[in-house]
Amino acid sequence: MPTMNMIQALNDAHKIAMRGDDDVVVFGEDAGYFGGVFRVTEGLQREFGKTRVFDAPISEGGIVAAAVGMAAYGLKPVIEIQFADYIYPGYDQIVSEVAKMRYRTGGEWPMPMVIRSPYGGGIFGGQTHSQSPESLFTHIAGLKVVIPSTPADAKGLLIAAIEDPDPVIMFEPKRIYNGPFDGHHDRPVKPWSKHPASEVPEGHYAVPLGKAAIVREGGDLTVLAYGTMVHVALAAVEDRGIDAEVIDLRTLVPLDIETVEQSVEKTGRCLVVQEAPRTSGFASELSALVQERCFYHLEAPVERVTGWDTPYPHAYEWAYFPGPKRINRALEKVMAD
Repeated sequence: MPTMNMIQALNDAHKIAMRGDDDVVVFGEDAGYFGGVFRVTEGLQREFGKTRVFDAPISEGGIVAAAVGMAAYGLKPVIEIQFADYIYPGYDQIVSEVAKMRYRTGGEWPMPMVIRSPYGGGIFGGQTHSQSPESLFTHIAGLKVVIPSTPADAKGLLIAAIEDPDPVIMFEPKRIYNGPFDGHHDRPVKPWSKHPASEVPEGHYAVPLGKAAIVREGGDLTVLAYGTMVHVALAAVEDRGIDAEVIDLRTLVPLDIETVEQSVEKTGRCLVVQEAPRTSGFASELSALVQERCFYHLEAPVERVTGWDTPYPHAYEWAYFPGPKRINRALEKVMAD
């Protein structure tokens, strides 16, 4: 089985989908000739031509609006927003048109489209290239929200998203495009080729939307995470020697609440980790759901580890980033209660 990094896996997913369906089109800022700023769409224009893979003006609102028209017409646009920090000019189109079109037309016009965007910090991108805005989209009825943590899942989730008849927002954690990251920024970078999840099946396969993955089984504590934080949480748990069960949510909407419930009912404790700011983040929703559904099984309050309620600080990247030290403190607290 070939090994790939996340960029290569996502690129392969595009090719598989486009070879199998002529209605799939790809565009975005520098997504055509240049292959995207992170090279996720590299080579697509050469293979599929300029009518199916092309560059867009620097107008996120225009990119999303054009995709809405294409999807209503019957095409399957896969658009790239260069950084999640730049998705806000397109937010009105996403909320008012993309998410609502099936509802407002009584099911007559589905919106088979995917909006991809790299998100998150850990790359010294500062306040305008490091944001994690996923909760702004999980709040909107009509959208599915996907965040992979491995190359194998990235390919399978993107194929599933493209084949889904409804709109999917796919945030890609750019800190782990080229290799897993355990949160220890002072250690050598590890490539994906040395990680078992870099083995990506050839050809077509899909990872079902709405299905979480238990990436570490345990009986004392449940850790809920997604994206880069899956790897940071795994490293922290190993450092502490705790018999924790770590769940990679993979899809935030629809959420695999059944897997979460079963785990928390077994362990009696829960820690939620996200990179996004604390207030109104998706970790808050997860905490509330666990409290509502697993109250009589909990042995301690649900604990959260998150980013701070500040812009992402360039000079204090690792004070903001929810690294192993902060997760270890939270592990100690939730196990002591």
